[in-house]
Amino acid sequence: MVITKEILDELTEKAKSSDRLRCNLDLRNSADDQSQRMLNALEPGTVMPRHRHKDTSETCVCIRGHFEEYFYDERGNLMETLDMVPGGVVLNIEKGQWHSLKCLESGTVLLEAKDGPYHPLEEDEIYREFEN
Repeated sequence: MVITKEILDELTEKAKSSDRLRCNLDLRNSADDQSQRMLNALEPGTVMPRHRHKDTSETCVCIRGHFEEYFYDERGNLMETLDMVPGGVVLNIEKGQWHSLKCLESGTVLLEAKDGPYHPLEEDEIYREFEN
């Protein structure tokens, strides 16, 4: 598959009309493929909770648009912010690292890759405010 501007534009239009303000395109060869590879179109205002992946690292590349990636410690304190733009960094988020992002530009599309088959986030993979 060749990812064209038309495919990115179509994905962006679906994200704009989605209640979540995001839409992804599965890039796996089949449902039996034991990896996660997708394009994720984001629009400003989409909510991405602080989360982590206990069993896999995550690789992200900004294909177009602009977003910020945020990294947190175990107590929820912001540790680092990375500006993600096309031609910028290739980000590899370590397994277990708390993170989130904020979409800063309409039409933003990123490439994501993770190990293993897809599974929804578990309760302990979504950050809940630290309680004393």
